[in-house]
Amino acid sequence: MSVNMTKGQQISLNKADGSALSSVRMGLGWQAAPRRGLLAKLTGGGEIDLDASAVLFAAGQPVDVVFFQHLVSDDGSVRHTGDNLTGGAGAGGDDEAVLVDLARVPAQVDQIVFTVNSFTGQTFAEVQNAFCRLVDETTGAELARYTLTGGGKHTAQIMAKVHRTGSGWQMKAIGEPATGRTFKDLLPSIATHL
Repeated sequence: MSVNMTKGQQISLNKADGSALSSVRMGLGWQAAPRRGLLAKLTGGGEIDLDASAVLFAAGQPVDVVFFQHLVSDDGSVRHTGDNLTGGAGAGGDDEAVLVDLARVPAQVDQIVFTVNSFTGQTFAEVQNAFCRLVDETTGAELARYTLTGGGKHTAQIMAKVHRTGSGWQMKAIGEPATGRTFKDLLPSIATHL
């Protein structure tokens, strides 16, 4: 059963039977919002290149990142499935995904923050049906979904994080608008959520 998360909500990443998840996928889907008026006739539909990234932190400091130019973390525990330049899934499947083998994440990494940014610079007002979701990669079951609603003039979003707790891992939906074309631009905004 999937949980529709709200901003700031946390969920435990333990299975219903109490055992810990071993591998999760953070999926991202989106569509370009339809354009109206003369601009739509001249330019056609739009293509928007959103990019999913995962920044690994140890004691508040970034130690690795997985994104479209660095698809696998240095230790191999986090993997990006590849860059989608146009979106399109939106209402259904993932356009981009980041796989996290929680059992292999180095002990010093205590948080993994997931971000999305508009590499081509369009704002979220030009995006529709955008979501991020957490999936149990072992079973394929969707655990949680966070809908990126409301559009806005921002070009990025700090979506969610998974972080270690005494009993395992938890996920927190952040949903914080930000400005930037890459994860590097978002580091000052991410710092407030660590």
